[in-house]
Amino acid sequence: MVSIKNLHKKFGSLVVLNGLDLEIEQKGIIAILGPNGSGKTTLIKSLLGMVVPAKGDIEIGGEKVRNHWNYRKNIDYLPQIAHFPGNLKVNELIRMIKDLRGKDARDKELIEFFKLEPFLDKKLNNLSGGSKQKVNLVLCFMFDSPLIILDEPTSGLDPVSLLRLRDLIQQEKAKGKTILITSHIMSFVEEVADRIVFLLEGKIYFNGTVTELKSSTGQPDFEHAIANILTKNNA
Repeated sequence: MVSIKNLHKKFGSLVVLNGLDLEIEQKGIIAILGPNGSGKTTLIKSLLGMVVPAKGDIEIGGEKVRNHWNYRKNIDYLPQIAHFPGNLKVNELIRMIKDLRGKDARDKELIEFFKLEPFLDKKLNNLSGGSKQKVNLVLCFMFDSPLIILDEPTSGLDPVSLLRLRDLIQQEKAKGKTILITSHIMSFVEEVADRIVFLLEGKIYFNGTVTELKSSTGQPDFEHAIANILTKNNA
């Protein structure tokens, strides 16, 4: 599904991606983790065509992404911070995104799933952070694409909505989709991720399962395993 070879990117003198290689062949849930400045955001933006690497190749679904933008129609993306006009009503925003994408959408199903019916006629400015995030999740998941990229999807969610999100991600996995997640909530990552890709200084430091990560660090739980990597590398 995703093939990344020898990816390089720097901003000025700051090296952000330093010869990164990554193959994601199997379907499932892959968590991309790492400290601030490790290259996570630049990697995601490179996949989306929002950042152009200085060197290296990216293929998604067997198609090279450089100078070919059609592949993006098969990606659903949840940004860490979504910027939409605050005077738009929720139903107006959903309709606008549907018109822009021009694809079949299952917005009604997801609105019901996240219990958003009472908020459809409210303006975005009048929503809480958690309600805005649920709207963003509807916008992300409603087009049923084979690759989903979620940047901090748990942000602002209450415990009930967090459980619903976890269930939704598992449902999408069961459909055979590839789901990439970044999150600072380690308990959530441990619950949902089939595979951990840990970045340090623009390279992949670890690539494997949660069980393999615990074993390689000699730590009994996931959070301590992550902390061990950071401490060991003075991150």
